Amino acid sequence: MKKLNPFWLTDSRQVLVPGQSVFFAIRGDHHDGHQFIGDLYAQGVRQFVVDRPVADADQYVDAQFIVVDNVLAFMQQEAAKHRQQFSIPVVGITGSNGKTIVKEWLAQLLGGGSPQPDFVVVRSPKSYNSQVGVPLSVRQLTAAATIGVFEAGISRPHEMAALEAIIQPTIGILTNIGTAHDEGFKTLRQKVAEKLRLFTRVQTLVYCLDNEVVANEVAIMLRAVNPAAHYIGWSAEGHAEAAFWTTLRGDQLTLTRRADSREWTIQTPFTDAASVENLTHALLTLLSLKDVAVDDLNQRVARLRPVQMRLELKQGINRCVLIDDSYNNDVAGLRLALDFQKQQSSCLPKTVILSDVLQSGQDEADLYAFIGTLLAEQGVSQVIGIGPVISRNARFFGQGARFYPDTDAFLAQFSTDSLQERVVLIKGARAFSFERIVNRLQEKVHGTVLHIDLDALTHNLNYYREKVGSQTRLMVMVKAFAYGSGSAEVARLLQFHRIDYLAVAYADEGVFLRQQGITLPIMVMNPAPETFQTLIDNNLEPEIYSMALLREWMGKGEERREGGTEEQETKSTSSSFPPFSLSSAPPSRPFLHLKIDTGMHRLGFLPEEIPAVVDYLKQHPNWRVATVFSHLVGADEARFNDFSRQQAEVFGQAVAVLEAGLGYRPVRHLLNSAGIVRFPEYTLDMVRVGIGLYGVESSQLEASRVRTVGTLSTTISQIKTVKAGETVGYSRSGELDHDARIATLAIGYADGFDRRLGKGMGQVWVNGVLCPTVGNVCMDMTMIDVTGASAAEGDRVEIFGPNLPVTTLAQQMNTIPYEVLTGISERVKRVFYSAG
Repeated sequence: MKKLNPFWLTDSRQVLVPGQSVFFAIRGDHHDGHQFIGDLYAQGVRQFVVDRPVADADQYVDAQFIVVDNVLAFMQQEAAKHRQQFSIPVVGITGSNGKTIVKEWLAQLLGGGSPQPDFVVVRSPKSYNSQVGVPLSVRQLTAAATIGVFEAGISRPHEMAALEAIIQPTIGILTNIGTAHDEGFKTLRQKVAEKLRLFTRVQTLVYCLDNEVVANEVAIMLRAVNPAAHYIGWSAEGHAEAAFWTTLRGDQLTLTRRADSREWTIQTPFTDAASVENLTHALLTLLSLKDVAVDDLNQRVARLRPVQMRLELKQGINRCVLIDDSYNNDVAGLRLALDFQKQQSSCLPKTVILSDVLQSGQDEADLYAFIGTLLAEQGVSQVIGIGPVISRNARFFGQGARFYPDTDAFLAQFSTDSLQERVVLIKGARAFSFERIVNRLQEKVHGTVLHIDLDALTHNLNYYREKVGSQTRLMVMVKAFAYGSGSAEVARLLQFHRIDYLAVAYADEGVFLRQQGITLPIMVMNPAPETFQTLIDNNLEPEIYSMALLREWMGKGEERREGGTEEQETKSTSSSFPPFSLSSAPPSRPFLHLKIDTGMHRLGFLPEEIPAVVDYLKQHPNWRVATVFSHLVGADEARFNDFSRQQAEVFGQAVAVLEAGLGYRPVRHLLNSAGIVRFPEYTLDMVRVGIGLYGVESSQLEASRVRTVGTLSTTISQIKTVKAGETVGYSRSGELDHDARIATLAIGYADGFDRRLGKGMGQVWVNGVLCPTVGNVCMDMTMIDVTGASAAEGDRVEIFGPNLPVTTLAQQMNTIPYEVLTGISERVKRVFYSAG
């Protein structure tokens, strides 16, 4: 067998170096990588690992197909073989919580950011800890590495054995055990036992004895399997068998080794219980590898920073889009960041601002030659290098690249006018303080921010995909600025994940998405005849709900067919993206979608009108209906179940009449987000995902299965003490019955914080405490009572998010989450983020 190419691909959308890549066509419950071989071949990939012969292999004349029994198992076996080439220490980390933080802090303690690192660390990118992510992580090991640090995550029994064979850890860390993935295990004991399988061959294990289940499973199960290992159990509760005891007094963390009473007292910047536990794991692992003096240990800890394992998408100056990835810089992270940039770039040119890559262990000429090639292949048209090492390797980046010795020089000399309408990736090691560059290039707006978690949005999309199955198409609602989340950014993510359709309310929403480079089919749900030419010009497809609208739309289409030139016809065909195979229809005709009114009585043909629709369509045989649909009135409430089923029956009867008359079946869709959960029997050919994508499972049957997408927060502008009997705000409506600390927030009804939330009707989350509003909500400001909270000027305050669900805020307003989300003003800054 030919040697596998160095770059391993499992996602056809993440091609960076096609000529040097091998694609593993993994099949899962809801996807099949074999479907994307043609796309990858067109991008330049020539090596494929498949689990069945490729039927049309002859058309891929210079491709190599490696046929194996199981693609994922083969990839894992190849990663295990790669791992066996290295005799260096390898740390394997597992647990329910804290894996990524412990990994990042341990890597920093071992060498990240220090002038003379003890180790050249290769670690998992981001949180690559799955059955696919672990082999991709371990595959990064090179001869330059002196230690590996890898995460392993599981969600069900019998998964850890494969990960142990790949990582083959010599040192193990078991982090906090919590409730994550509990649904995959019968008991906590079973989950702990499965995680401990990662450590059956380790030489050293670091773990906390204060969890009784963990302590028992290590003592009973693991020690029996691996009696020769050195067990470093630690305790903050004085466990008699602990190898180390820990105490925390203020910001002083003391580690005491029981064997000889030696102490290390460290000043820690993190004093919450979870951070102290994570830090203790990292410190004890470092001490197991190297005898470190107290002063040295304190210097290393002082360099630690909170782990921000995410890429943030921000609005920049001069109509630029910024990707903030300023917390570290390594080759694996750069590849992930470039892939994220590719998702966002659409029609905008790309800029990369890059610092020196620290402690890579590679020959610098080889390293920067590779990075230069990588940036060129990704079409990066503007490269800015910051740091002495990247500057002396400028020859690898083309004539247009610019270089600066440090961040200060860049900020002093670089003209921001050269950044106009670009997607700018800012990626630098911590030592270069690239957050200063982000602050310079970010558009200045007030302190109220809506953070959009793109990973949560992807999770929710996959949840609904799983509910309906791989054979059912998805239409996703991005109307009303994607429910307040930002339509262009959300649409780009949905396009990346290959959904079938987008839906908007009005033509101008669809035009905006086209201007942003969105090429997915888009249905316009409330078209007007005066916008029909706009729809045609932008390949937008109308919902047709009346005979008058049908005649006008088809008349406009016929007018276009008769008056269009060959050039116009070709342009339409090449830029149209028909969602389904409708080859019998003329390529230049616009699509149409028929809406049937089954009980909503808003828009749509009544069932008795369908015969007239059929007669009209039969008179225009060149036209073809793409989809036919209706809308359930009360899918979110069980009390309307009978009416919902009645609607489904009416819809089925109307579609039957339509099919019989037309001689074909259009794609049918009936269910919205709530309906997908409550009525899986009515899935049909396509479903429409709306509010559920944005984190609200409105049927409340499976509310815990979707993740919070948006977090709205603001800042405290001022705090003052106001005496009892005084009033706060307009109309003296906020009379105090106690001496109170009143905080003024930088948010008001012009931002979307509704006036109904005033006078104590609403509450916000301030450093772990719910604080009520005081007085009337103003246009740009709101006052709250923080008497019972620890609060200071400049603190961030959560309006809704993980601690205060948007459903709770909606209840306080006596409304629904839709109104809250869509009511957030566009002047509120949106920051999009992803773990990459």
